[in-house]
Amino acid sequence: MKLIASLLIAAALVAPALSHANEPAAPAAKADLAKGEATYNAICAACHGADGNSGSPAYPKLAQQHPDYLVKQLQEFKSGKRANAIMMGMAAGLSDADMKNVAAWVGSKTSAANFAKEKDLVVLGERIYRGGVAERQIAACAGCHNPTGAGIPAQYPRLAGQHADYTVAQLNAFRENGTSKGSAQAVGRGNSVQMSGVAAKLNDREIKAVADYIAGLR
Repeated sequence: MKLIASLLIAAALVAPALSHANEPAAPAAKADLAKGEATYNAICAACHGADGNSGSPAYPKLAQQHPDYLVKQLQEFKSGKRANAIMMGMAAGLSDADMKNVAAWVGSKTSAANFAKEKDLVVLGERIYRGGVAERQIAACAGCHNPTGAGIPAQYPRLAGQHADYTVAQLNAFRENGTSKGSAQAVGRGNSVQMSGVAAKLNDREIKAVADYIAGLR
């Protein structure tokens, strides 16, 4: 009888736990666009433009970027995984909710059209972007970032219309990281092993060509 009583008590204790385990997870809180706009205007607009379309090629266009990608970058600036003196300072005071709100708001803005400037490089840039360089095992950019540069939400960022100078700077930073394996000190941009590997195989002319082609994508 004591054994049966013990089993019944154990079953009573386990049952509530099992019932909670089978319950659906609570939905994630939605981003607050009003708060996102306020935070963006206070912290981000001076460099990235009032609507996420920065006027300076030194600062990336953020409009229409995938919010999950933006949140990831802000988190990595804050943690130091992605090094940038300006952005590390800006991200330091942001909570996860702030990041989510800002990313959702600026991601909802429309990216302004841009255009390629180097006509003699566009053909090379298109060839690499769409087909890669098979003999050097360089993957096509379009495979991850979409033929139109739209990217894949939550996985790969939107590139279409991005300032060519900014894209060149990022590819150079990825390349610096990719060619410094074994170095005692991290260099370049090290928050994407995949991109470091690709950029390490590109020369200066190819990087410039791809960046210019990307600028003209719509």
